[in-house]
Amino acid sequence: MGVSNQKLDKVVFLDRDGVINLDSSDYIKSWSEFKFIPRSIEAIKELTLKGFNVIVITNQSVINRNMVSDKGLEYILTMMKNEVRSGGGLINDIFFCPHIPEDNCDCRKPKPGLIYQAQKAYSIDLKDAVMVGDSAKDIECARNAGCGTVVLVKTGNGAEAEKTLAEKKIYPDHIAQDLYEAVQWIVDIKVTKVNE
Repeated sequence: MGVSNQKLDKVVFLDRDGVINLDSSDYIKSWSEFKFIPRSIEAIKELTLKGFNVIVITNQSVINRNMVSDKGLEYILTMMKNEVRSGGGLINDIFFCPHIPEDNCDCRKPKPGLIYQAQKAYSIDLKDAVMVGDSAKDIECARNAGCGTVVLVKTGNGAEAEKTLAEKKIYPDHIAQDLYEAVQWIVDIKVTKVNE
């Protein structure tokens, strides 16, 4: 996924596991294991209706751990996009890192490589972009990439992330209970203030 000459404005980057769907210490290896977090589909619908472009940025080491094939992951991601579309929302694109930490790649969060790939594909102004994540890695990735607005959600690893980030003196711009609450805040600061 992800090569385009189209320019996207009003971009919101979303992590997947722990933001859109329930995370699992056993990893998400099949569509049957994929469970949407309550109100996450409604949250993406709200972003779509307000004119935001949603790009999912996700570490998926299940590939290099040989737990899921490329086709298996593609199926899960396609089904996720279809369910979101059925709920009235749109995921514009998905960028994922297949590597394990030992691969020492440039794309595994907290490194900013995935966001840079999306920026290159869609000519995104990162100063105007928003990142929503549930882990310290997500927040660090967004800061490393230069995203203008960063939101931590408490679903997934949110509580642990707050502690880790505080130790590193890295702070999100907002902390929300879940993606739906995060989206209300994003819409408020990005839409309301433009119209004032």
